[in-house]
Amino acid sequence: MTEAQLIADCQKNDRRAQKALYDRYSKAMFSTTYRILGNADVAAEALQDGFLQVFTHIGGFEGRSTLGAWIKKVMVRTAIATLRKKQLLTESFNESHDSQVLDWGMDAIDAEYLERAILQLPDGYRAIFLLAEVEGYTHREIAGLLDISEGTSKSQLWNAKKRLRSLLANQTSFQTTGS
Repeated sequence: MTEAQLIADCQKNDRRAQKALYDRYSKAMFSTTYRILGNADVAAEALQDGFLQVFTHIGGFEGRSTLGAWIKKVMVRTAIATLRKKQLLTESFNESHDSQVLDWGMDAIDAEYLERAILQLPDGYRAIFLLAEVEGYTHREIAGLLDISEGTSKSQLWNAKKRLRSLLANQTSFQTTGS
């Protein structure tokens, strides 16, 4: 089934087409919600909520991007809404820090260490880090999604990188000591 036919059938509330769309995109979208939320159960809940939004609003899909990109945007917004709903954004978004660029100063990092460290970040830091560094959102876009200022987004990213650097240094030293 072509993407255009899949969209047209989903717009007609065809359950088979909806299942096909879900099957085609659910693994990648779960990955997106999980990276933002850091909890598999909460990410699965957000995934379901996100697909409900997709099916409800697919009539508004205008084709200005690929279907996958549009669904991903819905999932990111749903994951952020889930963070708010679950009151997981406990870090203060009002901290004021110098927004200098943080030099990572690290050699290649094992992907497993990096994933583990990212999941240890506080929810607010993790969300902004992933939106900026993994998903490629600008600080202006992040500010709009989270209803914060661009400066706050920048400072939170700076703090996230600082915390991540510390976590990675601790994990690396922990691994080199043999325990």
